[in-house]
Amino acid sequence: MAGHVPRSGGAAIFARLGGVSSSLPPVPVVSVVGATAAGKSDLAVALARELGGEVINTDSMQLYRGMDIGTAKLTRAERGGIPHHLLDVWEVTETASVAEYQSLARAEIDRLLAAGRPPVLVGGSGLYVRAAIDEMEFPGTDPAVRARLEEELAQHGPGVLHTRLAGLDPAAAAAILTSNGRRIVRALEVIELTGRPFTASLPSNTAVYPAVQIGVAVPRPELDERITLRVDRMWEAGLLAEVRALEAVGLRDGLTAGRALGYQQVLAHFAGECTEEQARAETVRATKRFARRQESWFRRDERIHWLSRPADADPADLLERALELVGRPS
Repeated sequence: MAGHVPRSGGAAIFARLGGVSSSLPPVPVVSVVGATAAGKSDLAVALARELGGEVINTDSMQLYRGMDIGTAKLTRAERGGIPHHLLDVWEVTETASVAEYQSLARAEIDRLLAAGRPPVLVGGSGLYVRAAIDEMEFPGTDPAVRARLEEELAQHGPGVLHTRLAGLDPAAAAAILTSNGRRIVRALEVIELTGRPFTASLPSNTAVYPAVQIGVAVPRPELDERITLRVDRMWEAGLLAEVRALEAVGLRDGLTAGRALGYQQVLAHFAGECTEEQARAETVRATKRFARRQESWFRRDERIHWLSRPADADPADLLERALELVGRPS
């Protein structure tokens, strides 16, 4: 689990950035992104403290109530007294909705901006980040169309539907994993309902809010080590007990939560499909693969300012560099 990031003598920095009396414009929305285990949450807490702001979660799995250990959700002590929003919103039986998240996130952003408190967004779910701060529309849904496509998915598997998607919208097929049946179904549904490519509904680079986007970059070998250590700590902290408790309230039936990293592997172990050690090893492997996909997603956005965080980096130095970026948004 993440620890506390030291402050860096922020009073002078805060004044320079416009947090107190200053001729500079107000601090805009700040978004901290990057791969899992890179140290985003600690940096966001430190930034919010220095800027007089509050944190808004952009991690899709931390929206789920009770999914604490497996998502590396900061404890109340680790939040350092900084208010955090959009944690523990959904029950594990609910299917994630980016459209619903967008509404919730923008309401929080608007509330904080009206109060003069900079929103500091943090999380590694790229689509949720974009939904919060960029122009992004959500086409409607049709239960009948969705049911028909889901029946096809159950009968034929995601590969067949992915091939169909590739013929209708090659760009969407390239962006969606062949194994992601739920996402493929949604793309085909949107195409059928709108008559337009699914990619037409994806987020643009047109910002709804002026935002300074900061990426935390950790060298690949170190990130892999951090992921392994994080999974080890999750097991030591009681991940199996957490999953068992959530299984009792419907986790196994949750279309989104039940497939979360760590949770899916532990559920497979409980079902007798693998040993505990195999579940642990697969969690590490799957998380490393996921981290690579996260980096690929965020690297495509040229608006993100990347800050390197090598093993011997001083957290105070990382905070100082982030604050300098906030002071000169572009």
